[in-house]
Amino acid sequence: MKKMSILMAMLLSTQANAALNAGDIMFTAFNADEDGLSFVTFVDIAANTAIYFSDNEWTGSAFNTGESYNQWVSSSVLSAGSVVRLSSYDTASLSASIGTLSRVTVSGSSNWGISNSTETVYAYLGSSATAPTTFLTAITNGSFVTDGSLTNTGLTAGINAMQLTSKVGASSNPDYAEYNGVRSGLSNFSDYKAQVADVNNWNVDTVNNSTSAALIPDTTAFAVSTVPEADSLGMLLAGLGVLTLVRRR
Repeated sequence: MKKMSILMAMLLSTQANAALNAGDIMFTAFNADEDGLSFVTFVDIAANTAIYFSDNEWTGSAFNTGESYNQWVSSSVLSAGSVVRLSSYDTASLSASIGTLSRVTVSGSSNWGISNSTETVYAYLGSSATAPTTFLTAITNGSFVTDGSLTNTGLTAGINAMQLTSKVGASSNPDYAEYNGVRSGLSNFSDYKAQVADVNNWNVDTVNNSTSAALIPDTTAFAVSTVPEADSLGMLLAGLGVLTLVRRR
């Protein structure tokens, strides 16, 4: 039992320090009225991991200028399934429910508001705010064709990026949207990716007014169905018994 516990701890430690890849985090809320966002992580995120967020448009090779860059840093290991709220993302009072959110000053980028139309926000790892190395996810209330590209990001709409207008129509202007699908009952955290990526599992508001500013997104953690440890041990012992029988024969 002790050896199994040690092995489990080693596996969890390895996962926590693994590099993040596309779709390992995904947005779960978008609020242009509050300038707020939320995201879920489907893997453990190591302490002191820095993730950048930008609503500058990606051109396929670089970000354009004029809008904002922020950086979120995990204060400790963040368990898979955790949901982080980035409150007042583009204002002077920006904050995070977990970890630390701070503004990154970049010359030529000073528009700190999330627009209620034609806005795309990217989350990514990078050597700096303007030099992405791995795109993790993106969300748009416009189009990934005209309002920020997914070209050369490794992201795909409906897989690890969300285009909200796919649900309500290209002529609409979603100012608030939130994932309202399942958060428990699936066997693996990765199984939730398709649920979150499907905008049909989102509430999308197209009435652009200030009422959404007071809405607080659901930060309930995602959970997986687990096999009780006793059952796992029983299965292991049963397997060892079969091996012993084979060897005796």
